[in-house]
Amino acid sequence: MFRHINQLLLFLFVSFVLWNCTGSTKSDAPVEVVAEEEVWQAPDTADIPDDEFGDMVRYGRELVVNTAYYIGPEGKAGQYLGNKMNCVNCHLDAGTRPFGLNYLSTHGRYPQYRARENKILTLNDRINNCVERPHNGKPLPLDSRELNAISCYIKWLGTGVPVEKRVEGDKGITLKLPKTALDPKKGKVIYDGQCARCHGPNGEGEMLPSGVTYKYPPLWGKESYQPGSSMNRIIKAAQFIKANMPQDKANYNHMYLSDNDALLVAAYVNWEEHDRPNKLGPDYPDISKKPIDYPYGPYNDPFSEKQHKYGPYQPIIDYHEQHGLYVNY
Repeated sequence: MFRHINQLLLFLFVSFVLWNCTGSTKSDAPVEVVAEEEVWQAPDTADIPDDEFGDMVRYGRELVVNTAYYIGPEGKAGQYLGNKMNCVNCHLDAGTRPFGLNYLSTHGRYPQYRARENKILTLNDRINNCVERPHNGKPLPLDSRELNAISCYIKWLGTGVPVEKRVEGDKGITLKLPKTALDPKKGKVIYDGQCARCHGPNGEGEMLPSGVTYKYPPLWGKESYQPGSSMNRIIKAAQFIKANMPQDKANYNHMYLSDNDALLVAAYVNWEEHDRPNKLGPDYPDISKKPIDYPYGPYNDPFSEKQHKYGPYQPIIDYHEQHGLYVNY
């Protein structure tokens, strides 16, 4: 009898700990697995050629990992970034991690039409697009060694990827979308339990002692990404969070948060109550090409900015499909 009581008490204690750590009413044990052999893997850095191109590839990788050191506000190779984040903060494992905003098929898909600018961008244009938006900076000169080194690195990562094709793991994880609007305040509970220990209770991140860059990047505030950046879209951000966060517990083949919890965290991180830099640059001149979760109007449908941002998204998707309109998220 006492053995059964002890087992019951242990079960209740574990359940209580899980609930308090996650803010969820269910266990946040891994809820989905993507087998490693199913996704495209990056080439081994040991195979970078020992020639002039290889030197540029290695420098490009170094720039992706230590962006702020080289081209940050006090960069040794030039001052182009407006904040001290690194490319690797979003493009995980130097742009190689499956479902981690990797570069694996990027080179072969550029030049590419981009709806946000409503024009075709080259790969170097797209790199500068990130420098200007998430990094709040100014574009690198098109003939600069740094810009071309990053481009060379991205080209090398695409070794073996068919031109104009995608590979498994180069998009976001598919999520089950919520049937009701997301509540950022519920996302705060999960954020406090799972994210604040790295990114700070106020989304400020953790600066390295050198003051050059972050160990963990800020998620909001003047030193974080602009409104209008891809990570400012809740579905887009949640796909990244689901596959990769918390970084000490999760990866694409051992996901930790439920779909809904990832969406709630994204809603809290991108809550309009949080301060951000000013939104700059082109903003979908053709409004018909806006993603479903883009939070700034006008739109070519009758739904509000609030619903486009927090959902429910399915009525918007249904309306677009019924009227032959563009659907993307």
